[in-house]
Amino acid sequence: MTPLKHARTDVLDIAYVETGPADGPAVVLLHGYPYDVHSYAEVAPLLARQGYRVFVPYLRGHGPTRFLDEQAPRSGQQAALGADVVALLDALEIPRAVLAGYDWGGRAACVVAATWPERVTGLVSVNGYLIQDIAASGRPIQPELEAGFWYFYYFLTERGRAGLTADPRGIAEVIWRRNSPAWPFDQATLDRTAVSFENPDYVEVVLHSYRHRLGHAPGAPEYDVLERALSLTPAITVPTVTLEGEADGNFPVHEGLPDTGRFTGPRRHHRVPAAGHNLPQEAPEAFAGAVHEVVDLGTTGISMQESR
Repeated sequence: MTPLKHARTDVLDIAYVETGPADGPAVVLLHGYPYDVHSYAEVAPLLARQGYRVFVPYLRGHGPTRFLDEQAPRSGQQAALGADVVALLDALEIPRAVLAGYDWGGRAACVVAATWPERVTGLVSVNGYLIQDIAASGRPIQPELEAGFWYFYYFLTERGRAGLTADPRGIAEVIWRRNSPAWPFDQATLDRTAVSFENPDYVEVVLHSYRHRLGHAPGAPEYDVLERALSLTPAITVPTVTLEGEADGNFPVHEGLPDTGRFTGPRRHHRVPAAGHNLPQEAPEAFAGAVHEVVDLGTTGISMQESR
């Protein structure tokens, strides 16, 4: 990855990597939890070589990104993540961009695409529509899938706080192996990302994210209006490419086209063989291809279809 740059918003000093020509179409690549910008170590240069201006920010609570106010709530809720992306675009004076991500980053991208569509050229989202229906968070899912989300419930407890504080790398390794059982990552790859967990706000942001989504913590008041809008699970109208990894340990692939009612604009969907949850790092060419495809989709305006 290229040297870090920084952008200051009203809330954060956001650390990010930028690559590609300054006059290229803007693409913002958003990482998930427990991962960081290295998920895009191969995707970003692939896109840069194709002429895109690529930005890869560290999300709040990760890496060198910092809060400006020591007293600001360390919120990890979906509205905060989405608002951070819009604030970054403003700080960089980018009117519109392709937003692409997975996990937390995919959710942030979906939030912006649904509520600020005028800022989004196209959307690439792994696992489909990721805006949380918090009102429905008490509904159980299949037991084998619940088992993969053990950390959701662990983080509701003070024992979970102590565990995440003591060994964030160890928790990440367990999640990585469950999320991506076919991904043969080595310890050096995990160590490189685990540096991002040393952020002083990491524990509080992560705990709040999971406690809020399960209805166990209130949101920060400054995001109340946006959270109310998201509670309606708004449709996404911008051109979209969705991806599913066929080796995702927590999110089994769908039969047919998932989330059909949530995407009302031009859309394509692909399954990616042998890829798990951290899809851009496991299948970088497929992810970069989806970014290029969504730009074409926005130009051609082809109606919704599924591609395998």
